[in-house]
Formats: sequence, C-alpha cells, structure tokens
Amino acid sequence: MTLIALAEAAGQLPQAWKSHVLARFGGARLKVVRMDASAYPDECHDYPEGLLVLDGQMLLEIGGAVVRVGAGELYVVPAGVPHAVAAGSHGTLVIIDT
Repeated sequence: MTLIALAEAAGQLPQAWKSHVLARFGGARLKVVRMDASAYPDECHDYPEGLLVLDGQMLLEIGGAVVRVGAGELYVVPAGVPHAVAAGSHGTLVIIDT
C-alpha cells in the first residue's frame, strides 16, 4: 500500500495546470493539479474524467454554463464533452481518468 498526501504533492508541482500522475490502479490514473486562478483552455477527451476539488474552487465551463465545483465535490465530465476552466479557479484539483 502507498500513502499519498494529495495537497502536499500538488504544492510541490513546479507549475500550475501541469498535471502529475501519482498512481495507477484498476485501469485508471490518479493525477493532481495546482490551480492558480488563471483559466485553462477548452479540451475534450474520448474517456470520462472525474474532477475532484480537494481545496479551493473550480469554475468549470461546460455546455455553455459555468458550474462551481467546491472543496470536497466531484464533477464527472462524460466522454466527448468539451470543457474548460474559467479564471478564478484556485486550489488543488485531483483528476481521475483512463
């Protein structure tokens, strides 16, 4: 078993919005990202993506609306759905994908 300190791992990242894979299990990747209040451009994947805000908030732009995802909340973006992150998003984001 491995113990992972998510907030500590995010704090050690050299730059914001550059994800780092912390673990792989059951076909999934667990990544951590440091959000720095700047926007992140639109992207789309051929797999679903779980976005878990560990601390802070993420302003997720999806389907023409902005959804606020707060600390302790998880948003699952379905495969094939374009999404972006609006300015003002800050804190630690955990991404679960394949």
